Amino acid sequence: MLSASDLTVQYGDRKVLDHVSFTLDAGQWLMVVGPNGAGKSTLLGAIAQTVPSTGQVLVLGQDARHMRARKLARIMGVLSQSHRVGYGFTVEEVVALGRYAHRGQVFAASDPQGEEMVNQALRLTGMEDIRRQSVLTLSGGELQRTFLAQVFAQNPDLLLLDEPSNHLDLKYQREVYALIEQWLQTPGRAVLSVVHDLSLARKYGTHTLLMDKGVATHFGPCAEVLTRDNLEQVYGMDVVGWLTSLLSVWTD
Repeated sequence: MLSASDLTVQYGDRKVLDHVSFTLDAGQWLMVVGPNGAGKSTLLGAIAQTVPSTGQVLVLGQDARHMRARKLARIMGVLSQSHRVGYGFTVEEVVALGRYAHRGQVFAASDPQGEEMVNQALRLTGMEDIRRQSVLTLSGGELQRTFLAQVFAQNPDLLLLDEPSNHLDLKYQREVYALIEQWLQTPGRAVLSVVHDLSLARKYGTHTLLMDKGVATHFGPCAEVLTRDNLEQVYGMDVVGWLTSLLSVWTD
């Protein structure tokens, strides 16, 4: 569904992303992990065509650079890490913006499935009761769920998520990952997530891309990538030992 070849992002003499390559097939959930400054969010931006890059991105076999924005939006949904809103739209109105790519020609209002998809997205994310509320009044977690609902309403084949549980408390963090896992059960879908929490990556991911300083150091099934040696090489510490010690305070 998605193939990246030699993706490179360079600012002056500094390579933020250095010849990164990987593939993502239907039914897979790829977790992009690594320390701060590894280039994870830059990689997502390069795939989404919001960050200038060299190399190639193929989406369903087509070069993303040559696809019309509306067509790309029907296939690919993107959830950013943070959201800035300066308008008093309601939750429902923001979620409905996810249907823009499905409205046919410019200025056309026809979208037979739009209302159903918006209502379903609001229910899935637990935002139905505050659908008429202004987004300017929302907490960080509520705003994150609003934009997740927007992506669900968009109904793409491929989700690109940058820290999808950012600003969420534990309850909604669990529910959001369960929702994405459920969404992925429909054939012909795939997910790419940038995550910091390695436990979430191991629990929900099928594959992992481990990055460090703009380079993809390891790529493959989670169990093969998220090993003690690989993580210590990238993070400079015994990550598995540290995570195990944290768990022990709850099991003693």
